[in-house]
Amino acid sequence: MFQLESTRLRLIPLNTTQLQLHAADYDALQRSLGLVPRPMQMEEYFQNEFEDALANYWLPETAANASRYEWFTNWLIVNKAENCVAGGIGVAGLPNDQGETEIGYGIDQNFRGQGVATEALECLAEWAFKHRALKALIAHTPVALVNSQRVLMKAGFEQISENEGLILWRKLNAN
Repeated sequence: MFQLESTRLRLIPLNTTQLQLHAADYDALQRSLGLVPRPMQMEEYFQNEFEDALANYWLPETAANASRYEWFTNWLIVNKAENCVAGGIGVAGLPNDQGETEIGYGIDQNFRGQGVATEALECLAEWAFKHRALKALIAHTPVALVNSQRVLMKAGFEQISENEGLILWRKLNAN
C-alpha cells in the first residue's frame, strides 16, 4: 500500500474502493487499514464539507483517475503513536495550466494544537512538489480561522490576497 511517512505521521491516500467503504462504514475502513477505529471529532461545518467532497469530488474523481488517484482523494492523517486517524488532507487534482493545485486539510479536535496539521502539510507538499508541472500549492482559509492560518505560515505559505472573507495562500515549489 502506497503511503507517505513523516516523524509522527503516516499519510494514506484512499482509492475509490476505500472511499466507498469510508462512506458506508468508517470503522470498517479503519480496521481494514489496521488502524484503531475511532470517530472523527470535527465541527459540523467541517463534517458537512467533508461529506460533500466525498460524494461529489473524491469518489467520482478517483474513479475517473484511477492511475493517479492520489491527486484526487482524501489522505488519512494517521498518528503513528496511537495508530489512529488524526485528520485528513489532500490536493484538488493535478496542476492546472498555471502549475497550481489547491491543498486542504482537517484535523480531529483531539489532535489540534500539536503540530499535526503542519507536519502533514509539509509531508504532502514535499510529495506533490516532486511533480515537475507543480509550480505552487494554494490554499484558502476563512479570515476567522486564525489557527489554520498559523499552520499555513509555519509550512511556508505566504498570504496573497483576501476576498469575501477568504484568504488566499501560496507556497512556491523550491525544486
